[in-house]
Order: sequence, then C-alpha cells, then structure tokens
Amino acid sequence: MKKLHFFTRLDLKATHCQAIKLGSIADLFIANNLISSYAKCTDITSAHQLFDGMPHRDTVSWNAIISAYANSGHLGTTWKIVSAMRWSALAFDSHTLGSILKGVALAGQLKLGQQMHSVMLKTGLVENMFSGSALLDMYAKCGRVDDAYIVFKNMPERNYVSWNTLVAGYSRVGDRDMAFWVLHCMELEGVEIDDGTVSPLLTLLDDAEFCWLTMQLYCKILKHGLESFNTVCNASITAFSECCSLQDAERVFDGALACRDVVTWNSMLAAYLMHEKEDFAFKVFVDMQNFGFEPDAYTYTGSVSACSAQERKSNGKCVHGLVIKNGLEDSVPISNALIAMYIRFNDKGMEDALRIFFSMNVKDGCTWNSILAGYVQGGLTEDALRLFLQMRYLVIEIDHYTFSAVIRSCSDLATLQLGQQVHVLALKVGLDTNNYVGSSFIFMYSKCGIIEDAKKSFEATSKDYAIVWNSIIFGYAQHGQGNLALDLFYLMNERKVKPDHITFVAVLTACSHNGLVEEGCNIIESMESDFGIPRRKEHYACAIDLYGRAGRLEKAKALVETMPFQADAMVLKTLLGACRFCGDIELASEVAKDLLELEPEDHCTYVILSEMYGRFKMWNEKASITRMMRERGVKKVPGWSWIEVKNKVHAFNAEDHSHPQCVEIYTQLQQLNQGIKLFNSFVNQMLIQQCLQYDGR
Repeated sequence: MKKLHFFTRLDLKATHCQAIKLGSIADLFIANNLISSYAKCTDITSAHQLFDGMPHRDTVSWNAIISAYANSGHLGTTWKIVSAMRWSALAFDSHTLGSILKGVALAGQLKLGQQMHSVMLKTGLVENMFSGSALLDMYAKCGRVDDAYIVFKNMPERNYVSWNTLVAGYSRVGDRDMAFWVLHCMELEGVEIDDGTVSPLLTLLDDAEFCWLTMQLYCKILKHGLESFNTVCNASITAFSECCSLQDAERVFDGALACRDVVTWNSMLAAYLMHEKEDFAFKVFVDMQNFGFEPDAYTYTGSVSACSAQERKSNGKCVHGLVIKNGLEDSVPISNALIAMYIRFNDKGMEDALRIFFSMNVKDGCTWNSILAGYVQGGLTEDALRLFLQMRYLVIEIDHYTFSAVIRSCSDLATLQLGQQVHVLALKVGLDTNNYVGSSFIFMYSKCGIIEDAKKSFEATSKDYAIVWNSIIFGYAQHGQGNLALDLFYLMNERKVKPDHITFVAVLTACSHNGLVEEGCNIIESMESDFGIPRRKEHYACAIDLYGRAGRLEKAKALVETMPFQADAMVLKTLLGACRFCGDIELASEVAKDLLELEPEDHCTYVILSEMYGRFKMWNEKASITRMMRERGVKKVPGWSWIEVKNKVHAFNAEDHSHPQCVEIYTQLQQLNQGIKLFNSFVNQMLIQQCLQYDGR
C-alpha cells in the first residue's frame, strides 16, 4: 500500500510539473483537480502549496482545500480556511458546508455543527440533499440522533445516503428497534438497500436472542447480492459468532474466499476466541499468512490471546518472536496482550511479563492494570498495592479495572482499613457505583466478615448485570446463610437479570456449604434447560462438593464418571476432599494416584493423603508419602496469617521468627500462655470448692 501511494504521488508530481511547463496550471479546472488528487493521496502539504500559489480561485478551489483538511481531521485549519473564504467574498455552497460538517462530525464538535446548522438555515441550504445529508450525519455521529431524525424528516428530498446515515446513527447509539424500523420504512419507500444499510444493523445483533433476526437479515443480504462486500462479510461473521452460531460464521468466512481482507481474517479469529476455540484461532493466524495477508496489530493481539493457556506456551513464544522480528514490540496493544499472556503462564510467567513492562517506552492504563492484575492473581498482593501507590504518584489514570484489582488485594490481605480508604477514593472519583467496583467491594466486605457493609454496597450498586449479584450470593454463601443466597438468586430471576456460569458456581457453593442438597440438585438440572448455560467443570466440582459434604460419596463418584469431559485437577481435588470428609481411604488413594500424575509438584494431595493415612493408623503408607515428598523435593507450603495494627499489615506463620519484633511478640505470647494456665488453675480450684460445698450439704 505504501509503495502504491509512493508511485501515485510520483505520477501526480510529474503531472503537476508538466502542467507548470505547459502553462496549463493557470487553468482553474486543472489546478482544482490537482488539489483534490493531492488530498486523495494524503499529501495535504502539496495541496496547500498549490492552493496558495493560485492567482485566481473559485468556489471549487476553496471547497477542494477545505475538503482536504476536513477529511484528514484537521478541523482547526479547516475553520481558518473557511474564515478566509468568507473574507474572499465567495459564498458557501452545499459542497462547502458538506465538507465542513464532515470535519465537525469527525471531531465530534457539536456546538460548531449547530453553528453551521444556523448558517444553512440562513442561506437556505438546509433543504439541499448533499448538505442536508452531511448535517444529518453530523448530528448522528455527535450522538444527537433525535436531532438527526428531525433533520431527516424536514428534508424535502432524500436519497439512499440519507437513509443509511439515519440507520447508522440509531445503530451507533444501540437503538435496535428504531434502526430496524428505519430499514422497514426505507423498503416501503422503495429505496434500494446497500452495504451501508446492512453493515450497521449487523453490529446490533450481539446476543443469542437475536439469532433468528440475524438469519433473516442475512437472507435479505443474499437476496440483494450484498454478501461479497467486505464490510457486510466482516460484520456478518461477527454477528453470527456473537449470536452463538459459530457454524454460520464459518460458512460466511468460507464463502468469502474472493473478498477477504485482513479484517475478515481478524473477524474469524475473534469469533473462534469468543467461542474458546483457541486452536482454530491460531490456525486462522497461520493460514492468513499462507494466503499472503500481512497480520496487523489486531491480528497479533488476537493470536497472542489464543496462546494464553499453559499448553500453548510454545506457540505464544513463537508469536512473541514474530512480533520482535517484525519490529512491532513498541506497539502498546500488542505488548499489553503479551503481558496478559505471560501472566496466565504458571512458571515464571510474571517475570517475563515484568520484563516486557519495564522495556516499554510508552504505557497506557491497560498496561498498568495488566501488571496489577498479574500481581493479584499470583498472590503478590503487597506488590500489587505498591504498584497502585506508584500509579497514584505518577498520576496514571485509574479506572474500574484498577479499583477492582486493588480491592481484591485488600480482600486477600483482609485489610479492612485500607479497603475502606480505597472505597473513599472510589467515591471521590465517582466509580463506587460501577458494577465491577461495586462487586469488588461486596466481595471485600464479606471476606473481612462484615456482611452488613457488603449488603450496603450491593444496595448502592446498579443491579443490571450478574456480576453484582454473583458477589453478594458468594458473600452470603461464605457466611453460612445459604437460604438468603438462594432467595437472592430467585429475586435475580424475577428481575430478569440474566445469570452467567459464575452465578451458578455461587449458588451451588451456597447449597454445598449449607447442606441444601435437593435445592442444589434442582439448580444443576435447570442450568441448561431453563437458562441455556452448559455445565462446566467448576459446576461439577461444586456438585461433587455438595454430595461430599452431605455424605453421599457414591453419588459424587458417579458424577465424576458420567462427566462429558475428562476430570481435571480441580475436580479430582474436590473429590479427594469429599473422600476425606466421608473417611473413604480406598477411593482417596485412587483419586490421589491420578492427581499425583497430573500435578506431582502440588503439596496439597500429599498432605491430605498423609493426614488420612495417619487417621487410619496406616503408618507404613504415611511414611511412604513422606518419603515420596522428600524424593520429589515437594515441601508443604506453610499457611500465612495477617493482622492489621495501626494501618500496617503484619504477616506471620507458625513458629515464625522473621518479624523485627519477634522477641517482644514471643515474650508477650509466653505471658499470655502463663496467664491462661493461671486462669485455668483458678477456675479448676473454684469448681473443686463448689463440688466440695455441694457434697457437704
């Protein structure tokens, strides 16, 4: 593309030189055409130099240079040229105003557009089809679609551009009903629809409930022969994938062999990622290069996302190498995607993510948030809080993602005072009612044991999305109030809030922790039939935990055996926990054997099995587990406790001597132990005396 522009400019320069040589540059027609051609080649400087050198200019000359600057987004310069045109005593025509309004629309300068509307009313150009359509487009792109509709209604004559602009305006603000109503009216008027009509409509069809409507619209596209347009093809792939019809998205992609561009490949890659088909997404990345298409920033970010699982680590590193080879490591979106990918890798992924972070010359909010989330996910909560303080010091803009990660850190450390300070900051910047931030506060307060404040945060937050309901349901589940959690789930359904797969994890957790076996079974059965949500491994894990806590180990075992996919470590750990609860050492041994093959370095399996062998006095087996841990270099990770004193967090574990005040702490502990012993001795003596007095009576 660059080479094509280079040769076009070269040819244009040659034509310009020839016009000067022949003296035809003085001809207004030739000069105006050269200005327009320079503008199309994005050579605004040459266009302006030619304009300045013209001894005579007409309205077309002014329109050409105004259009050049307006289309390139230089609204300030456009306005200066408009002012100069007015001083030249030449009147504006419909093309002048159309070009100005296009620049205004690109810049989103509504007040300036309204001034131009006044000029159009004054000059009578508001009824012109060209300038009227530009005015309509300006209001639509500035988000004033109702004003756009008034302009549309008052236009004495409309063409397909006017109709398409109104359809695009309603689509841009997400008004699905009005957009399709305009399409209906357009067809009744006998106006032929084109790619500019259907492409915006397809962007509105972004949920499974619109699957049938997407089918109908695509049939209309086929009827009018519009399926070969790039914009229509790309929007159709996205619409079908978002409507949970991946097969139809594939059919559109496969049928677009002759009209594919980079956006088409990116749309199909995104569709596979949306449906968690990472292997197919990576294949699209490879195939597009085999077909001669050069990946862009969107392609690389998508392909990096496709490699974010541990088993695709080698592919991810290959893509990273390709990014470096093509000199794209300075691209902020690509670097952000690479950071997110490395964070998801288990072994030393955070180190690689930090290496990219520190090598970036330019960072945006997403970069900082990714590292912040990485610290939180990796359990490095203190590092997360330090990074947040650094963001505040560097005046990095913080958003709801930042707050969510920081509040999660406060939750993990159970630092209530710090969490309350973050809550005040969220109130100050006006993000406290955001769904993500509000749900994080609900989680934090419930984790800190203050369910009343969690409820207050829930009441203060918008309840339109499942994420807020999920947090409060989890909160009540953790506090042993399973019936209240279930009541909230039923209330959520009454209010027509669509649950997601996490909602069911929360509800099943509530049932499991409170022994509500029958209710949990009913909810599991209704997931797919009533809510259209397929059961995932985490739902099976919750159900296994539910049966295990209720002492129904056989049912838990049967559930694992009938799962439609292979049990992973999470499911097996849950079953092992159920075995420990029910005291089934034989099944526990079988499950532990599979777990040790999957995760030989995880200490939890060894500890649980060793504890069970000890409980059943199977000392040889217990000794073999201890020996196996020693041979494999597996050590039990000690649990840590935190205490907050005067707004400072102190961490410690069993028999810990790392604290700077450990001498004073252990002295105080010894005094407390002695005090407890003295108190116990005193209580025992008092009881003996009471018994003796009672016997004496």
